[in-house]
Amino acid sequence: MKVLVFNCGSSSIKYQLFDMPAETILAKGMVERIGEAKSVSAQKAEGGREIKLEEPVRDHEHGLRMIERMLTDPAKGAIKSLAEIGACGHRVVHGAEAVSGSVVIDDALEKSIEQFADLAPLHNPPNLVGIRAARKTLGAIPQVACFDTAFHQTIPEAAYLYALPYELYEKFRVRRYGFHGTSHRYVARRAATMLGRGKYDINAITCHLGNGSSMAAVRAGKSVDTSMGLTPLEGLIMGTRTGDFDPAIIFYLIRKGYTADDIDKLCNKKSGVLGISGTSNDMRDLEQKAAAGDRRAALALEMFAYRLRKYIGSYMAVLNGCDAIVFTGGIGERAPVTRRQALENMENLGVVLDLKRNDEVVGREGSIHADSSKVKILVIPTNEELAIARDTFQMASGNPG
Repeated sequence: MKVLVFNCGSSSIKYQLFDMPAETILAKGMVERIGEAKSVSAQKAEGGREIKLEEPVRDHEHGLRMIERMLTDPAKGAIKSLAEIGACGHRVVHGAEAVSGSVVIDDALEKSIEQFADLAPLHNPPNLVGIRAARKTLGAIPQVACFDTAFHQTIPEAAYLYALPYELYEKFRVRRYGFHGTSHRYVARRAATMLGRGKYDINAITCHLGNGSSMAAVRAGKSVDTSMGLTPLEGLIMGTRTGDFDPAIIFYLIRKGYTADDIDKLCNKKSGVLGISGTSNDMRDLEQKAAAGDRRAALALEMFAYRLRKYIGSYMAVLNGCDAIVFTGGIGERAPVTRRQALENMENLGVVLDLKRNDEVVGREGSIHADSSKVKILVIPTNEELAIARDTFQMASGNPG
């Protein structure tokens, strides 16, 4: 079965076409700058065949037509017609408490995704636009929504509730939801395979580190805690987000004349390693600047790693027995300096990094722990699209898995 996977943003559509269950990638591409005068559509198919189109794309439905055009291109495409596609999977960020797994899309599910838009206003609306465009364009084939929050629905009440008046949870469902769930689930299960275990026979700390970063404590293959909260702002220091900080700072800034919109922008767009360094939210840039003697760039890297180390330590306490620490995401996979800083001086916790292996494993799967380490340390490139394709294939085949 050919499965098409979509990840729709407000002005873009990323996609991959898989041949399942072989898990072969037939094509991958992106339509960017939707709604702008200079849209760009690009695709790479099997055999190195590439297409790039630079022409306006009005909306997401038009974007799907561009994708159809590239996928079915007689010389450089991957299929002869959309009729070859047997199912379609969609990444959706927020499912609140309504879903604990991937779900076949119908009108009722569309309404649920729309209902939870206020919890993910930058993500759920474009996810929904993509779903509606795909249902209209692709016809009656099964379409499946895979939710970033679903993997974290196994977190216990004591971990997901905030110490606010309980009525805020009852009225507005204010609680920890967590994000990057598809990635955390994928790497946790891949780690289990690498260690020769079943998917529910592993305790792991998974670190998804990118411009947006989060961690999960995985016990017996299921998420029992995660660093992001009601929104993706909580937890680790990120590219432009604060992560954890004293909420009284908000009241202090309000009294200094800041508005709610000012603080929202400050916390989400101007903070993190960008705010600390004052120059960049790209860890590669910061590493270069730090090596050249930039004190604030070095401080940003140190603070990022320190917060990461604190969460690793706390999750080791939560799990009371950790088989593996897993690094994934752009930073997790490609920043050995950050991994080294985060795991320094943890020998008493059974975590011993092999510095040579750590430097060698960049952008690929591998083990970076010393032979004496009780806890395995793994680098696993995430593959959310493949995870979505697997779920979609199972649901379309009548086997939820």
